[in-house]
Amino acid sequence: PVVSGIVVLVLAAALGTLILVRHNGPFLLDDAWLDEILEHRASWLDVPAFALNWIGGGWFAWIVVPVSTILVLMLVKRRWAALYYALAALASVVVVQVLKAVFDRPRPEQILVVSDLGSFPSGHVANAATIAVSLALIFARTWIWYAGVIYVVAMALSRTYLGAHWLSDTIGGALVGAGIAMIVWAPLASRLNRERDRRQTTDSV
Repeated sequence: PVVSGIVVLVLAAALGTLILVRHNGPFLLDDAWLDEILEHRASWLDVPAFALNWIGGGWFAWIVVPVSTILVLMLVKRRWAALYYALAALASVVVVQVLKAVFDRPRPEQILVVSDLGSFPSGHVANAATIAVSLALIFARTWIWYAGVIYVVAMALSRTYLGAHWLSDTIGGALVGAGIAMIVWAPLASRLNRERDRRQTTDSV
């Protein structure tokens, strides 16, 4: 995973650099996607969009979700998995905030929520991708990968729907979150795999 993680982060950096070179302006696809979103805004879509906004950011995403996940992993005696998840979640938040400060990309003017400065990369999507990839690597279950992809895509759609991010910001966020989860996994992989195998053997007895 470490090589894949590095490649994914390089792609995120390349996308950010391209945005910066273009003076932080939106791509044609960004504009076209936002126009499409604005055309289809409706009250019944506001509910899931605002719900994902709350779930994927702020104190709930930065404190409640990681702490709860770590506690559950500890309770099921997956201590290395808990350490890995904690490191991946922390690294994701730190890297995203650094990149936001570096690129300082303006958000779309049609934003419906209050957000911090810096549109690239999307912290909500990066957080979703970190959760999805981390849990998929920890449990090695195909259905977790599928559920993770759905969650990340849903988060990306909600961020653009709310006008909080350009489409390219959400792509960058997904790349950053996934890349960090894979890189942090690498040095702990052998211990994490042994821990998972022991757990699976115990469950089968």
